[in-house]
Amino acid sequence: MTMRRLSVLAAALVLAGCASVSPDGLRGDVQEQTQSRLPKDAQLPSAKGDAKADEQKRISEWLLKPVDQDTAVRIALLNNPDLQVQLASLAVEDAERAQALTLFNPTLTLGRFSNAHEIEYERELAFGLVNIITLPWRSRWLGWQMERSTLQASQSVLTLAADTRRAWLRAVAAEQALAANETMSDAAQLGAELARRMAAVGNFNRLQQARELSIAQESAAQLARARLNATLEREQLARLMGVWGTQTAFELPKQLPAIPKTANELRAGDDAEATALRERLDLRALRRDLDVTAERSGWSRVGAVFGDIGASYSHNRAKDRESGHVEKTRGWELELPLPIFDWGGSASAKTRAEVQRSAAQLQSAALRARSESRTSWSRYRTAWDLAHQQQAEVLPLAKLVQDETVLRYNGMFDSVWQLLAQARTTTQAVVNATNAQRDFWLAETDLQLALTGTSPGGIAPLASTTSNNNTNNNESGGH
Repeated sequence: MTMRRLSVLAAALVLAGCASVSPDGLRGDVQEQTQSRLPKDAQLPSAKGDAKADEQKRISEWLLKPVDQDTAVRIALLNNPDLQVQLASLAVEDAERAQALTLFNPTLTLGRFSNAHEIEYERELAFGLVNIITLPWRSRWLGWQMERSTLQASQSVLTLAADTRRAWLRAVAAEQALAANETMSDAAQLGAELARRMAAVGNFNRLQQARELSIAQESAAQLARARLNATLEREQLARLMGVWGTQTAFELPKQLPAIPKTANELRAGDDAEATALRERLDLRALRRDLDVTAERSGWSRVGAVFGDIGASYSHNRAKDRESGHVEKTRGWELELPLPIFDWGGSASAKTRAEVQRSAAQLQSAALRARSESRTSWSRYRTAWDLAHQQQAEVLPLAKLVQDETVLRYNGMFDSVWQLLAQARTTTQAVVNATNAQRDFWLAETDLQLALTGTSPGGIAPLASTTSNNNTNNNESGGH
């Protein structure tokens, strides 16, 4: 009867100590945390190896068409190796959690001892009580820790999505700027060639020719820098999407998305701080960390003082050599550490400091989130003002001046040099407007991340839209 009860108890303990591992390595939990913050139908890579071929086929189909911003994010989430490292690390933590929640295997001790009078057999089954008693609490603590790790992995997903959006915006803007610089360079080269011909027939002096040649050289250098920048930005996007080889020949849209037409379409920034404090995943992870640290602090001193309490059951048998008499003994043993030297003071002080540290980290992150939400909103709103100014005022004025210059040139009131200079100025205005449009969408990406995800990092100042090509206004010669 006693052995049957022990068997039932052992079976119950084994079932209680068996913790399951998530089949997908908690990727479904990460997907759930980030789904509303990602493009529609965006998926994380599957944990199953046989799904890799289907994912690559899907990526190849996406790359056949011009890659828009959402598609770039979808490809990066499926194909970025750094994200796959993060997700694999999360699966490792989940397996470690399951292992930590599995009860320690009991220890079976077998012995045989003999002397001149008898033979003795010893059988002892021992197990740790603390590991069993604390199982419900440890299950809750480790569950909270895995929730924190899932939130941290979700932050990595959102950060990769934001980085990919930024890289896509910079790559498209760089290709637009390259096209504009090619136009400016063509106009400058045309002016230089005309200057050479006019100087050859004596209609241009050396100073006038040198001015036009310097403009052509500066335009050529600016074109080379624009071409290099377009290549570098494209490579950065390719790295984030995890593509290589022939896949890097993907096509991008010719233009950036249009900015909202009116300020009424912009979200209100009054509750930016409240939204960040409520929605940001990094703050939720730190709150969970504080909960775990605070609840575990009550057990730290007990664990340090008593360590592991051990219990064992013995069933021994001794046989007399002469008479053949068999003596059986059964009994329990309980092992209790004595708190003679360590009363848990150091462990208690350590946990108090850990709670204080977690609380300070949460406070620091909350202050940073408040500041980043305000800063991101201000940058977002200012970026819209600048981009709207470029689109609604600067570009129309540049086009008007260009059209009027053409009319004056046709009426023989302006020279060809004035026409070429104005063409370069108008093209530079297009570049400036493109940069302002790019900066708006970059600011929008940072704002989204600062409000609902994690820290967007250092908030970069808005780029100046002032033309650096001061030679565009040079005029020389007459018609």
